[in-house]
Order: sequence, then structure tokens, then C-alpha cells
Amino acid sequence: MRRNQKNVTEDDFIMLPTVDFCFKELMQNENIRKGIVAALLKLHPEDVEKTDLMPTILQKQYEDDKYGILDVRVKLKNGVQIDFEMQVVYYDYWANRSAYYLGKMYVDQIREGDSYDRLQKCIQVSILDHTYFQDDEKCYRRIALCDTETGKEYTDLLEMHILELSKLPPEQKNETDLLQWMRFLGGKCREDFKKMAENNSTFEEAYDVLDRLSADEKKRLEYEARQKTKLSKQETAKLIEKLTKEMKEAAKLLEFEHAAFLRDKIAELKGEKK
Repeated sequence: MRRNQKNVTEDDFIMLPTVDFCFKELMQNENIRKGIVAALLKLHPEDVEKTDLMPTILQKQYEDDKYGILDVRVKLKNGVQIDFEMQVVYYDYWANRSAYYLGKMYVDQIREGDSYDRLQKCIQVSILDHTYFQDDEKCYRRIALCDTETGKEYTDLLEMHILELSKLPPEQKNETDLLQWMRFLGGKCREDFKKMAENNSTFEEAYDVLDRLSADEKKRLEYEARQKTKLSKQETAKLIEKLTKEMKEAAKLLEFEHAAFLRDKIAELKGEKK
């Protein structure tokens, strides 16, 4: 059984990849980037030739354009761009936000006079440490532009990949590389990372990075400061998730008054009701 990070001893302390500060530090390592990109695109890591880190600040074409900063932005040798976002707490408009990031990456590739054939594929990856899709147990989904009747894909130039770490199934034999990476990113204690590092050289390298980061006093202070700002939000998000499930169950049982009460409570927690 996994232990809570709060209860580990000083020697056992290790940073968790679900804290965006730690995830960004991990992604500074090219082998780790290649491993995650390869798993996402169903390639062998050796087939991923290049993973350049790009500036994460989205360009503002006009003074009043929306300002945005991505977590990690990667460009492959073939021009494909990938935005990785680590999100711990529930965010009510996450679909809007991630779609904005994807669209902005795509349109920023060309300027006036450029041909449309310069546009390369853009991928937005949401790594969520909470449940976003409440109605199923799928922990991974790829979203693309498709014909809504036939399901036929219109283009692969725009893709969104949603990874819900909270839905990871029990461990199985012969798991996909992506599922294994999801387990690593969702690790909750040193033993989780050590176990995965025993059988995979890239996970071993990732564990070594986590170990070095955790031993760096300055990095640790930055990590803990970032973690503290999210604790209350995380607790609120878990409560919203719990109440949402209760509300849906109450509605199924035709307990509409209780369901309405829960709906209002959820709105208060989200700051939608004054």
C-alpha cells in the first residue's frame, strides 16, 4: 500500500512528479523526454531523434491577447510540437484552457504571407492527478478532429491526449509503455519509483533525477513552496469530486432536493455562487 508523502521520514523524502515544479525539472532530461514522447506516440525511444525544449510563454500578437505559460513545450525533429501540462487539482474550465493552448501553438507557427503547408502537427497532453471524466474508468484517451457520425478522422494536425492518473488500473503483465510512464508519474513514495527503476533503464535515470533533486536544499525549498500553494486547492478539488459523485447518485435515486443541495455546495466550492 502506498504511503502518504507527508508521513515519510527525512531520508525517504522524494519529490513527486505530479507537482509541476518537479515535472518540469524531470523534463529537462532528454532521455526522459524521449521516453515519454515515444510512449505517447507509440514509438521506440530510439526512433525519437530530437526533443528540443521550446520557450513556454505563448506569444502575444496584440496588446490585449490572453497571456499564457505552458509547463513544458517540446519540438520534435519533424516539426511536431507537444505541450505537456501537469494538473493536480480540478480546474472547471480545463477543456477550454487546454484547447486554447493547442490552438495558440498551432496558429503561432505561421505569419502573414506564409503558406499553410508550413503548419505542423501540434499535440496537447494533459496529465491529470484527478478525475476529469466522471462517467468511465478509461485512464487514457486520444482526442482528434473526427466526423461525428462515422468517426473517421478529418486530420491529425491537432490532437489532445488526456492521462488521468487517478484511474490507473491494478498492475498487469505486459503493460504498454504509456501505462508504465503514467504509473511512474503518479508514484507516491520512494518505493514506487525504486521498484520501477529496477527493470527499466530510463525509469532508473528518472529515479536518479528525482533523488538528486530531492537532496538539493534549494530545489527542495522551491518544491515545498509550490506544493504548499496547492494543498488547500487539492483538498477542495477532492471534496468537489466526492460531492459530484454523491449528487449524481442522489439524482439517480430521484432525491432531487438533496441533489440540488449538493449542486449548490459544489458551486460554492468552485466560487460560482456568491
